[in-house]
Amino acid sequence: MCKLKLYLILVLAFFSMNVMAGHNYLQQLFSEPDKRWMVRVRAAYLHMEQKSDPIPSLAVSRDAIKVSDQAIPELDISFFFTKHIAAELVLTYPQKNNLLFDNSAIGAFKSGSFRHLPPTLMLQYHFMPDSWFRPYVGGGVNYTFFFNEKLDVPGVTKLHLETGSLGGAAQLGFDIQVTKFWPEMPEDLFLNFDAKKIFIDSKVKNSAGATVSHLNPDPLVISVGLGYKF
Repeated sequence: MCKLKLYLILVLAFFSMNVMAGHNYLQQLFSEPDKRWMVRVRAAYLHMEQKSDPIPSLAVSRDAIKVSDQAIPELDISFFFTKHIAAELVLTYPQKNNLLFDNSAIGAFKSGSFRHLPPTLMLQYHFMPDSWFRPYVGGGVNYTFFFNEKLDVPGVTKLHLETGSLGGAAQLGFDIQVTKFWPEMPEDLFLNFDAKKIFIDSKVKNSAGATVSHLNPDPLVISVGLGYKF
């Protein structure tokens, strides 16, 4: 009987400790931030994964359609709902990329160029919002607009990309408070390192409007920049 009472006391104590820890965690999770907005300016490099379907009629093999890698500027605007939870809108201006064929019935060639605009909306979790080192993870959606296409298979057909692509996005990054190393700098200035994986799926169509391939460049975006919180 004594052993049973001791067991019940231990179970209740363990349960109470977990309830208190959970309550403290929720209080911390939903605590109000001192400053809700953060703007980051980044230099980003897009490395394309280069996935595409084959085009048998043109003797184009799988993954032979390539989108050129590119360096771009980024403007990112974040709103902090709590100290830990934020939404980030990732913006840039329309970017120009080249479309290349590694092989085909007429050999390797440059098909031409197109422009795209890839706004991305992320929901983030910030692990240590009061530290000088502030890592975060994020997930969200991307919608890529394709336009101003100048693409063809020379002497065979013109090519078009589907107007837009809706896909997922994942993010990992961290902010470093600049005053940790340069005390004379503003305390709300941060050095930022960020990596995003964006998933893009676009149909490649011929001049008759028939789909001849699917293009999945799925860029890995590595960026570095400065952020300011206010």
